[in-house]
Amino acid sequence: MRNKILVVDDMLFNRQILRNILKDDYEILEAENGRVALDMLEKHYDNLVAVLLDIVMPEMDGIQVLQVMVEKNYVDRLPVLMVTGEQDIHLVEKCFDYGIADFIKKPFEGKMIKKRVNKIVNLYLQKDEYKSKYEQQMVALRNQYKLLQSQAEKLKKSNENMIYTMGSLVEYRNMESEHSNHILNVQRLTGVLAEHLMKAYPEYGLTKDVIKTIVSASALHDVGKIAIPDSILLKPGKLTSQEFDYIKSHTIRGEVIIRSISELWEKEYVHYSLEICRHHHERYDGSGYPDGLKGEEIPISAQLVSLADVYDGLTGERIYKEAFSLEEAYNMILQGECGIFSPKLMECFRHAKTELEACVKAKDGEAATDEKENP
Repeated sequence: MRNKILVVDDMLFNRQILRNILKDDYEILEAENGRVALDMLEKHYDNLVAVLLDIVMPEMDGIQVLQVMVEKNYVDRLPVLMVTGEQDIHLVEKCFDYGIADFIKKPFEGKMIKKRVNKIVNLYLQKDEYKSKYEQQMVALRNQYKLLQSQAEKLKKSNENMIYTMGSLVEYRNMESEHSNHILNVQRLTGVLAEHLMKAYPEYGLTKDVIKTIVSASALHDVGKIAIPDSILLKPGKLTSQEFDYIKSHTIRGEVIIRSISELWEKEYVHYSLEICRHHHERYDGSGYPDGLKGEEIPISAQLVSLADVYDGLTGERIYKEAFSLEEAYNMILQGECGIFSPKLMECFRHAKTELEACVKAKDGEAATDEKENP
């Protein structure tokens, strides 16, 4: 139990008086000078509840002892009551600046000393108790936070898996190419473009976490095609104008699908999935669909996925066309043959040319490996 009090005074008589006043409530330790006091503090610190420290002593006075106690952070937990007959106001101020709890003046008055010591000891013990409870609560809160973080990561992973699975269903249904990996390609290309846009144009508010969510949500850009009849979606010949309008409705139909299951996902995923699904066919000059949005009216998430979608469409093989070379696809987009994109996005597209081409080459390498393993 922490029930010891250290009395430091070079006068044996003074120490005996203080011992007699406090001995019924505390175990009294005595030190005849400052150096002995510091040794005893080091040895008994964990069990001490107060120090009664005389100011005027040979070898090492009370102020010097107090300075060492401050340096070792003893005073934060251990109340110090200075014992003195001095009335110097500057000395009093100096001691309080060091963080002492109170003064005990000579000559001693037993009942008053006992009350003041008990009151201060109880206050410090309560402070320690509150501090201990606070630290325990902080540990509990940190553990709870770690648990919530872990649960959030699992939920986020679950969201990503669900989104990717839904996007893949559309890819399988399109039957455009057995090894096109369109969803994964669009995600990679979107990520590259978004990283460049984040660095070049911070006004868009992109961050690593936002980019990660946009990349994940990009898998659902064509989810509305699930609602398009096979007779139109898989028609080998040229579409009529009515059929093409029906195809274009996949943007709105996809939004309806996402909203119908939005309660299963985090709001952030729902937000970007809806933006991308509805607006990835909008064009910067207002010529796109379904809403004819123009310029920065188009959400930046949809702008990014739109460009990634077009680039993968050009560089990938489809039932109705051969793949364009990387250089051809690059020039076609820059020349506006595939629709008009944001000048800022085009600047990022130019700067990201090598990385985008690396994505396509990695895609082709994976497809070749897959064919070799599954002849």
